[in-house]
Amino acid sequence: MIERIRKNIPQEEFDYQTLLVALGDYARPRDKISDLLNKGIIIRVKKGLYVFGDGARQASYSIEILANLIYGPSYISLDYALQHYGLIPERVEGVTSVTTGRSRKFLTPVGLFIYRMIPLRAFQIGMDRIEIGDGRAFLMATPEKTLADKIYEDRGTGLHTQKGLVDYLERNLRVGLAALHEMNPDELDAIALRYRSQKIRALGRICRRLRRGTVKGKAHA
Repeated sequence: MIERIRKNIPQEEFDYQTLLVALGDYARPRDKISDLLNKGIIIRVKKGLYVFGDGARQASYSIEILANLIYGPSYISLDYALQHYGLIPERVEGVTSVTTGRSRKFLTPVGLFIYRMIPLRAFQIGMDRIEIGDGRAFLMATPEKTLADKIYEDRGTGLHTQKGLVDYLERNLRVGLAALHEMNPDELDAIALRYRSQKIRALGRICRRLRRGTVKGKAHA
């Protein structure tokens, strides 16, 4: 039975309709789904979304693809993407995303998924499609958009000046200035325009100064 299902569902992440089609030979597919869940052959991530259990899994499921599917429209950003790009040293507990819907959290059998609402005009810029093979891919913010989203989310004071922003990046986020040197100031300017954010505009100016060698850390910010 497992072999037949896996033949019809090659990917590790799948929805209810895909599962129904794979079980089309059964007279009562909904009962079969309940049986598969009870036996741990499939795991319900949320209503209508599944992954295979350990006994039927052929490869690792993608936590990033699941993040895109659990709640949308959305794409990965904020702390999880900062970690993905190596911009912060700490590991994060949940997968963080931005969305145009209201902010939500989903605690699922495969992990915690956190979604933060941002304006539509800001959502529509700064995302990449990340290919992971076998035709599978997920959406994630670019490094510039990831950091801009994080700065926008933080309502702390003192972030509107370049000195305050450098202190925040180095002390609070522990983002090294070397990483900022690789960022595109023009992209940050475009994101700042969409967010209408002076903080993100200041980040773009910092990146330009880094490229000119005029920012060397806290004492020189």
